[in-house]
Amino acid sequence: MKFKLFLAMILSVALLAACGSDDTSSDDNGADEDTDTVTAASQADDAEGLHEAASEDGTWIVIPTQDMTFEEDLVVAGEFRDGGEEDGDIYRKIAAYTQDDERNIIDQWTLTMPRLVVQSENLNFQGGTVDGDVYVEADGFLLHESATVTGDIVFANADYEASSDIQGTVEGETSVEE
Repeated sequence: MKFKLFLAMILSVALLAACGSDDTSSDDNGADEDTDTVTAASQADDAEGLHEAASEDGTWIVIPTQDMTFEEDLVVAGEFRDGGEEDGDIYRKIAAYTQDDERNIIDQWTLTMPRLVVQSENLNFQGGTVDGDVYVEADGFLLHESATVTGDIVFANADYEASSDIQGTVEGETSVEE
């Protein structure tokens, strides 16, 4: 009888040990409280989400997922660096398009608003349409060749204009604020 009791205890311990897990990771799906959101991309399904993604506390790349209409200006603000590194290049992008595996643009989105206000240095607006004006208050604005602005582009000063690269289509006027 003692042998059966001893065997049952050994089997119970063995069963519990086999069912236990050596995995010490938590169930946070890779999320880390110290995650650097600056280097993340943000897809926005609505105007509110795009406002948030374009803000100072947003992400370096802002990706609208459809045509959107804004009742007020969309302000792109904040400094974002390549790779989130302190010495990384300053860079920001609005990618108003979808692409295939070979990075060919498939769909382009129209963002309708009174003004796109650019306060982030080196903002690249690529593959889509700003249906409204663009007001630039930062160095290095790039309107990619795949993008269109239906309104005017106005630079807050001549230095901002000199540092810009307008490759895309501007249907309105390009000027420096007086």
